[in-house]
Amino acid sequence: MADIVVLGAGLGGTIMAYELIDQLGPDDRLTLIGQEARFHFVPSNPWVAIGWREREQIEIDLAPVLARRNVRFLDQGAKRVHPQDNRIEMNTGEDVTYDYLVVATGPELAFDEIPGLGPEGETNSICHVSHAVKTHEAFEALAAKPGPIIVGAVQGASCFGPAYEFALILDTELRRRKLRDKVPMTFVTAEPYIGHLGLDGVGDTKGLLESEFRNRHIKWITNAKVASVAAGAMKVEEMADGGVVARTHDLPFSFSMMLPAFRGVAAVRGIEGLTNPRGFVLIDKHQRNPAFPNIFAIGVCVAIPPIGPTPVPVGVPKTGFMIESMVTATARNIGALLRGGQPKTEATWNAVCLADFGDTGIAFVAEPQIPPRNVNWSAKGKWVHTAKAGFEKYFIHKVKKGESEPFYERLVMERLGIRKLKETAD
Repeated sequence: MADIVVLGAGLGGTIMAYELIDQLGPDDRLTLIGQEARFHFVPSNPWVAIGWREREQIEIDLAPVLARRNVRFLDQGAKRVHPQDNRIEMNTGEDVTYDYLVVATGPELAFDEIPGLGPEGETNSICHVSHAVKTHEAFEALAAKPGPIIVGAVQGASCFGPAYEFALILDTELRRRKLRDKVPMTFVTAEPYIGHLGLDGVGDTKGLLESEFRNRHIKWITNAKVASVAAGAMKVEEMADGGVVARTHDLPFSFSMMLPAFRGVAAVRGIEGLTNPRGFVLIDKHQRNPAFPNIFAIGVCVAIPPIGPTPVPVGVPKTGFMIESMVTATARNIGALLRGGQPKTEATWNAVCLADFGDTGIAFVAEPQIPPRNVNWSAKGKWVHTAKAGFEKYFIHKVKKGESEPFYERLVMERLGIRKLKETAD
């Protein structure tokens, strides 16, 4: 009998639990630990923030789903992982022990690293559904009293796609309300160029996104370091190579949404051998931590070196399909260990992304996500908006059903030549 624990019940952790079910023996036990009782589909947060979705439409009560799949679910949250003892100290003071642990916590949002940043400060967020609900209130206040907008991602951020989505969805909704002419918009980003995305671009994302911004009259500042945020004012330092400030911008705003930098969560941050200085979990090619080989990690909490150097720190995103490839590889590797074997499966880390712009969008495929690549493709079209809405419904349905990858999803991806796992010799 083995106790397997998945720490984190977000997008990656929930699917991780579902996929592990098929790897368990009759006496093995699986536990999923989350910070809250309800799952929410993070990619839909920009739509919640603009009023195109209600919170309830993208949330799922996990307890009954997991009960049907015989997964123990604890929603009290973890205080600290103690890898030397193979135990997790819960926020309640109780301990959960494990034989194998999968860290799937996602990140801690580092709003505190910039004065005035975040939903407790002067800017809004779409990182959590509760943030998105608050952002929608702020957007309606802007619509009642229009003024300048700043959208973007600060230094150290590693998730840029939602910032582009939100800026362009905002533009779409403001045009529908006949308010766009009253709302100047500036996109502020740590990226060295528009469309870099933390990936040195995918296909022609630079040209596609710059063209979209020009067509929609959105100004931009790249190589941007946000120094501070005050009520209605953001100080931005435009950096040159060598850490030299090339120009300082004092930008007024009536509404702002800025994505923060990420760091590892407190439950694992600072554990020698497990995490890097930023708190992200160190892994090998099998998603396994070298210092504690019974610990695996998937998703945003994984340590990946940045693509650079860049004048301002820019992280690497962990996109949805990339995370799912980590999930499948990890499930198979833990399954091998449970059956007395050794991990052999490697994730491809391929990326398939749909970025919605409200009335159009950009899709890209990067194989692998981190260059150099075998496939490096991007395209724009109204079909992307429709496809993103369809994927939202499909993924939420999949979580409600307690399924990881129905056969038809796998079949479609394989026919497109997009695979989760590398072909490795036994």
